[in-house]
Amino acid sequence: MKWNKRQAEALDPALIEKYQLSPIAAKLFSLRKINTDDKLNFWFNATENDLADPSLMHDMDKAVDRINQAIDNGEKITIYGDYDADGITATTIMTDALGILGADVHYFIPDRFKDGYGPNMERYHDIVADGTKLIITVDNGVTGVDEVQYAQQHDVDVILTDHHTFQENVPKPYALVHCNYPGQKYPFDDYCGAGVAYTICRKLMEDPMPELLDLVMIGTIGDMVKVTGEGHVIVKRGLEILNQTERPGLRALIKNAGLTMGSINETDVGFNIAPRLNAVGRLANANMAVELLLSDDEAEAKKLADKVEELNDERKELTAEVYHRCMSQIKENSWQKQNTLVLYDPEFHEGVLGLVANKIVEKTHKPTIVLTKNKTGEIKGSGRSIPGFNLFDALNPLKDSLLTKFGGHDFACGLSLTEDKINLLRDKFEKDFHVEGTLEEKDYDFELPLKNLTPQTMAEINQVGPFGTGDPNPIFSIDAPQITHFFKMGKEKNHVKFTAEKGGGKLDIVGFNKEFLNNNLLPFISEVFFQLAVNTYRNRVQLQGIMEGIQFASPKLAVPAPVIDLRTENYVMGFADRYLLFDEKNVNYAQNSLGIQPNKISLVKDYQTDGEVAVLLDTPHSQAELNQALANNYQQLYLRFLLDQLPVENLPNKGYFAKVLKYIYAHPSLKLEDYRSVAPFLGLDYDSVLFILRVFFELGFVSLDQGRLVGTSTPEKKPLSTSKYLMATKSQIDFVQQLRNMPSQQLITYIKNFMK
Repeated sequence: MKWNKRQAEALDPALIEKYQLSPIAAKLFSLRKINTDDKLNFWFNATENDLADPSLMHDMDKAVDRINQAIDNGEKITIYGDYDADGITATTIMTDALGILGADVHYFIPDRFKDGYGPNMERYHDIVADGTKLIITVDNGVTGVDEVQYAQQHDVDVILTDHHTFQENVPKPYALVHCNYPGQKYPFDDYCGAGVAYTICRKLMEDPMPELLDLVMIGTIGDMVKVTGEGHVIVKRGLEILNQTERPGLRALIKNAGLTMGSINETDVGFNIAPRLNAVGRLANANMAVELLLSDDEAEAKKLADKVEELNDERKELTAEVYHRCMSQIKENSWQKQNTLVLYDPEFHEGVLGLVANKIVEKTHKPTIVLTKNKTGEIKGSGRSIPGFNLFDALNPLKDSLLTKFGGHDFACGLSLTEDKINLLRDKFEKDFHVEGTLEEKDYDFELPLKNLTPQTMAEINQVGPFGTGDPNPIFSIDAPQITHFFKMGKEKNHVKFTAEKGGGKLDIVGFNKEFLNNNLLPFISEVFFQLAVNTYRNRVQLQGIMEGIQFASPKLAVPAPVIDLRTENYVMGFADRYLLFDEKNVNYAQNSLGIQPNKISLVKDYQTDGEVAVLLDTPHSQAELNQALANNYQQLYLRFLLDQLPVENLPNKGYFAKVLKYIYAHPSLKLEDYRSVAPFLGLDYDSVLFILRVFFELGFVSLDQGRLVGTSTPEKKPLSTSKYLMATKSQIDFVQQLRNMPSQQLITYIKNFMK
């Protein structure tokens, strides 16, 4: 990770005085380019009354005229929504507003498992056949070329309202209302589906409709669209209205989430409210969520909210279960050193695939696709990616040859295919992997002085919120902190907490999922990046930092030793001048999975530079290779030995060799790839099976017959020790294990003596 400090000219002192800004708030506003009187006035004072004229949005007047006509004529109107938080709130907004006007309004939310995402021709058939005369899509529709055409041909008008990217073919509905329609005059282009629906309702009612803003805000945060410009008004006012909402459904949902009315912020919505609405569409039919939001009966609302809570709990359990099964699959198939992952199990729950793929990317830093089989036998999946690898560009060329359905963007996608194409997808995905650019980059605001921090500091920072897309939560730094009171916490000890001290002040810092951090690494921390938050544990109000990242540096003064042993640490801190590799096969892994810049990586055999801080990153194959590396002149040398190219970590015992050979004789119809799924049954991982098979090939115990593994009919009896491959591997494993397990002082003494 490369951290870049945001830069901007200081705010005009007259503006600071006019708006009574603290130094922290003034600096944050300037860094976000909210730096003029007009912009600051809008930020602090704009309300829904200041939103642009809805008529500026493409086809708005045409759409509203048609809706009014349908209401006047008593025509049946169907709102066609979507099953995520944005689609649910958009459907609720449109249904609620039309209901107020006395429309014969109905709504339909596609079922994720039966209907899939977006327009579905069978459902359009049903809606047309059921007497609907006007279909209004919300949060979907731009892909429904055939569906819209079908409705129009059957005398059913379609008003298409959406915010997603247009594709090559654009539907031709009665009216197309879109916040990013080419050439339109509406000044804000990043509404979510709920935002577009709300804009229509503003025009329809000729009123700013503030009572809808709580729903619009939930859709906005749930869909991660901009919270700047008009998005700022939506979220700011929406939070104000949510905190005093009279909607029984929202009040019940808020209570079950453990939130307190009056103090709900954008983080609560993003992490507690929107995920609960999303959970309904992930595991059941999202109609239930619309019913909840529309309900005006407290008893019914509580009943529905309790069902939503059960689904959300189930969603968490399923996500954890599928994630753990995926991680086991990676280990069993020896995919740890792959650059990409394609994971499949017909029993995976379709509703959590995207969540699981995201967790795996966070854990492994590998682009990941998670697949399952639906009830019709179709293989469906979700993918997530890493910075520098465009998932859409990688998979789009495969949509005609391998995929039956595909859609997505740089970092996320959805896809379908047939089961026989999974291995081809896995091979193509891995083969096409490449990372553009170098390290992932992230911005921070400035170094925050720790002295005199109070809860008022948090209030000053929140003046620049609510935060979200386009207005990121401020990230501060502490340069060269003194770190004390370090400890690990949590059930699995995967979170850390410590106190950072500097300049006469101090701040507790919490790092979630930073299990790699320990006392051995603390001296190397040169800078900490964090968000400021309020901790109210046991009703005690206290500021704390939530760690966003760490910068490491070589502590040449604190640890002046020429050779430093860090073999027990798995985390690569990234501060060295040079990362040395003995095996060229490890270069891609070092770059892509460990995030080391290519210009910092060298092969030992090619390295001739003097005076650098260097790291021996992988293991040598022999003592001679190690000695070659030690012949260089380093300023400091760090011993890591993290990587290797061993075919197996440990030699399988003789019992496994016998078990595999017996299985081959009993199953002569299997191909080599089939043993990937056989390996767990044999009690081995795939690498171990491949190793055993290679030994058998060398000894003549097995052979290939038209691509199938078969046992030799009359093999010559030979002990396993006659395999040169086995014995060479054993020698290499012994050396690597000795290198990794040798007492620290013994190894350092050997290296120092050799380097002299």
